[in-house]
Amino acid sequence: MKLIVGLGNPGAKYQATKHNIGFITLDELAYQENIRFTKHQFEADIAEFFVGGEKVLLVKPQTFMNESGRSLKPLMTYYQVPLDNVLVIYDDLDLKIGDIRLREKGGAGGHNGIKSLISHLGTNEFKRIKVGIDRPHATKEVVHYVLSPFPKAVHEDMLAAVKKAAEAARYWLEGHSFLDAMTHYNSRK
Repeated sequence: MKLIVGLGNPGAKYQATKHNIGFITLDELAYQENIRFTKHQFEADIAEFFVGGEKVLLVKPQTFMNESGRSLKPLMTYYQVPLDNVLVIYDDLDLKIGDIRLREKGGAGGHNGIKSLISHLGTNEFKRIKVGIDRPHATKEVVHYVLSPFPKAVHEDMLAAVKKAAEAARYWLEGHSFLDAMTHYNSRK
């Protein structure tokens, strides 16, 4: 079994915000698979499907961003999913809108959802796809920026990044090593 975890905040208020790009990417994967988030377990909304006979869970923690690990750790324990079978998708201020970056490990980089995962999992060595949301202008606070929607001018770039992130996740699910996925998707623009 594999888990793909999208980070975001629950509720309509946050649905289309930059900080919810992980949820948006999981919605794209669910759309492609023609599935819905019908299960709620361990403070997470879950959709499931199969790739090559292996069950895949799409996981949206409903704990708010800062407590994402509180949901993921018990879910992994319950389903006995090793860390190597977990992929996390989230927003990154240091990437331009439209860009994605795959990594096998790393620090939180100031991202509170990743800080929570590292704290609850006890390691920073988990697979991740970072989706670019760009940095705010100097006049706008980061918290207000990440909790605001994407401007219409960059909507197409955002959607392209979401589709690219979903494609990269699918590539890994189809049996390619994550290192191969990194080589393939980190070099593409």
